[in-house]
Amino acid sequence: MLFEVSDMKNFKQRYLAGEIKFEEIDDYVMEWGYSDDERTLAQYLGLNADEEDAWVSVSEDAMREMLDKQKM
Repeated sequence: MLFEVSDMKNFKQRYLAGEIKFEEIDDYVMEWGYSDDERTLAQYLGLNADEEDAWVSVSEDAMREMLDKQKM
């Protein structure tokens, strides 16, 4: 069965659901870099503007803290 891109969970959805470890973000970044996906990296990962800003302007740990506050 083939999945449409829209049917697949992004990094943020899978991380918040506890399906993957945070460190797997590196795999998503690499996958995006080699793809022809037209979305921005933040869109591809499922990040909102505040999460992206924390990641870019502060640190990966700052973004992780923001995501951890949203975990179910």
